[in-house]
Amino acid sequence: QVQLVESGGGLVQPGGSLTLSCAASGRMATTPRMGWFRQAPTPGSEREWVATLTPAGEVHFTDSVKGRFNLSTNNAANTQHLQMNALTPEDTAVYFCWAYVDGKNYFGQGTQVTVSS
Repeated sequence: QVQLVESGGGLVQPGGSLTLSCAASGRMATTPRMGWFRQAPTPGSEREWVATLTPAGEVHFTDSVKGRFNLSTNNAANTQHLQMNALTPEDTAVYFCWAYVDGKNYFGQGTQVTVSS
């Protein structure tokens, strides 16, 4: 079983920055593919993919965050960091850490990010 623990959410003004972190622990036979999803507070909204960082170091972002978000990892510690810049109210959501390892998907509990003046 793999556990994911997020940290770093909070309230930030439009145009500001915030960094989310996620630590993966548990028994893993291979290096996980890690990333982030988010779910907006709008009723009926679905969980949206945000970013992925592969074990080989390839980074992929959804179009709405390209150029504003960065994703880094410490493979030895199975941690990842989502640096979010130029935040807008549309980025307000619960952000979920995600890991795909040993053929299974895992999600963290989520951390709230609110962008508001």
